[in-house]
Amino acid sequence: MAIATPTPEEAPTEGGLKAKLAKYWRPREFLLGTAFLAALGAGGLWGTWQNLCAGAACPSIAQVRVLEHDQTSKVYAADGRQIAELGIERRTPVSIHALPPYVAQAVIAIEDQRYYEHGGFDPLGIARAAWGVLTFRNLGGGSTITQQLARNMFDEIGFERRYVRKLKEVQVALDLERAYTKDQILEYYLNEIWMGRGYGFQNAARSYLGKNLADVNPAEAALLAAILNRPAAYNPFRYPENAKSRRDLALRLMAQQGYLTEEEAADWQRFPLPESEPTGEVNETAPYFTEWVRQILDDRYGSEVYTGGLRVYTTLDVDMQRAAQEAMEAGWAAVEADTLNFRHPRYAEFDTVPEFQQETPYLQGALVALDPITGQVKAMVGGRDFNQSEFDRARQARRQAGSGFKPFVYAAAINSGIPASHIVVDGPFVTPQLTGPDWRPENFSQDFVGPLTLREGLYTSRNLIAIHLGWDEVGIQTVVQTARRMGISTDIPPVPSTLIGAAAVRPIEVAEAYSAFPTLGTKVEPIPIARVEDANGNLIWEPQPERTVVLDSLVASIMVDMLEDVVIRGTAATAVRTVAGLPREVPAAGKTGTTNDGVDVWFNGFTPNLLAVVWFGMDAPQPIFDLGPGRRAATGASIPAPVWGDFMRRVYYGVEGDEENGIEPMDPLLPIPAPWEPHPGLNAVLVDRVTGNLASRWCPVEDQYVEYYVPGTEPTELCDRSNRRFQFPRFR
Repeated sequence: MAIATPTPEEAPTEGGLKAKLAKYWRPREFLLGTAFLAALGAGGLWGTWQNLCAGAACPSIAQVRVLEHDQTSKVYAADGRQIAELGIERRTPVSIHALPPYVAQAVIAIEDQRYYEHGGFDPLGIARAAWGVLTFRNLGGGSTITQQLARNMFDEIGFERRYVRKLKEVQVALDLERAYTKDQILEYYLNEIWMGRGYGFQNAARSYLGKNLADVNPAEAALLAAILNRPAAYNPFRYPENAKSRRDLALRLMAQQGYLTEEEAADWQRFPLPESEPTGEVNETAPYFTEWVRQILDDRYGSEVYTGGLRVYTTLDVDMQRAAQEAMEAGWAAVEADTLNFRHPRYAEFDTVPEFQQETPYLQGALVALDPITGQVKAMVGGRDFNQSEFDRARQARRQAGSGFKPFVYAAAINSGIPASHIVVDGPFVTPQLTGPDWRPENFSQDFVGPLTLREGLYTSRNLIAIHLGWDEVGIQTVVQTARRMGISTDIPPVPSTLIGAAAVRPIEVAEAYSAFPTLGTKVEPIPIARVEDANGNLIWEPQPERTVVLDSLVASIMVDMLEDVVIRGTAATAVRTVAGLPREVPAAGKTGTTNDGVDVWFNGFTPNLLAVVWFGMDAPQPIFDLGPGRRAATGASIPAPVWGDFMRRVYYGVEGDEENGIEPMDPLLPIPAPWEPHPGLNAVLVDRVTGNLASRWCPVEDQYVEYYVPGTEPTELCDRSNRRFQFPRFR
């Protein structure tokens, strides 16, 4: 096949090519085009730079200029000890001018050596970091302190490892540098940076070193500067070798930059790392109490609680809380040690389980102690383990009151003019029910003893005395109104079983209702907060006690005397005085409570200056003890009453230390109060305990006692048991 070749006329010549190039070459147009493309490229880059932070991608300069730290609210006990922090981010800001200079120097040395020379972005620092990577040496990171602050402060920038994020950091860093001085930026950085245990160097100093940041030495400052790089990797308690290596690097860099001499750096490198966790730091001393405080503050102040740095001074007595916790722990341990009667799972079987929604499978309990005059809650145990169950049994659990409800029946009776010497027959009671057989209540002892005075019926806790008194003589509506007026806010059904504690009540409202007894008629609402200050120390709220007169003082005085008999000679005498060892010089009164089959057991008691309610039970209502043959039911006398007495003994007598067993000593927390004196307005009358009539020579002297009466309610008949045919009926 022939291949065509160009003719001489068609073949290009050198002159012809130049001619064609000359025809299309326009130097002026080329330069203009190049300039246009360069301008277009520069404009594109500038537009891209300007639009990096378009919309909500970065904070605006206005936001940058109004930077404020979110501060946790500090929660303090009554003595000023900090017990908790409430906040999204745990942070305690400090002023850079209040710190020794080597704190900032350590950070600058290891994080940003040219901090005071650059304008927020340091090309030399980036080059140095890159060279360090190439030569396998640690020459510092490429981000300046200002860039790190920008990254940590604003969620809009994000933490993705992309060049766009870096450019955003640079842009915000430049804005920060224009808005603030170098010292302001560094101070903010020291307070903002995440340190593994909260935010900021002050929290880190407290958490890792057990001291304030202002008190650290150069070695400790260098350690904190080391930790900030990677808190998990440089934790001195978990990875001491890593922590020491980076701390020593910080000290060497401080020497290289003239902040320390070589000799000083070498000396501080020999300074030991902290070996154990600091003691005395913020801890959950009373987690259920703290959560109660948090809920109150959240309702009142909303998000300010978590960001505004409020100072919350509570009513909690830390030492009394310890006494309450230790008494409850002893009570739980005693029940779980009873292998014959207690057949439920033990707490130790679940102490590593992270969380239950509400019901736990092991024995629970609650204690709330308050000043009956002011209502200030001094101690509160809402359950066994807050980490496993945040359900607060002291405030939220509704459990049957058992015999702890009976004082409301007796108070209603005394208030109605029925004296404590009045006779009621402990005998059968039968009432029909809408469904099922007739209701035939029994006493705990499953017998009847016939006529008793109200006083004896209360301190021996006879069910049928309370039922006959409340249903037949006082009236159920009067009893319900009395309990409601005294502070029981849960539902109180107007049925006979309510008279012996079938109604479900909360421990804290029982405490409120019982406060009317030691105060002689004035109940007080329990409060956990003494005052609240803002971040600058200005008082913004000071709750006042809400007191309400609910009983006549004469009636309340008689009730105190009757309830004191419960501890002197009644159902709680052995538990409080003998088992718990509370000396008789501490005046005490109260009432045991036990529900059917020992499902809920209570002791609600008080002294003249302290009131405490104790409850034990299973979260899912069921008998605490197995009810098989030969076994005993749990009672208010057997479980909570000894715990109450133990708690009061610790409060009034303190605790002797035992170093061998790890028991720290504790001084007495309250002075032993003077015993109660009968109200001067009452009439003291000598009466016969069998008939309730005035004592006379016709009745045995051994049955005589002094009873107290509201004027006008005294008996008028003389006791006469001289006739051999006289006797009250007895039931068995």
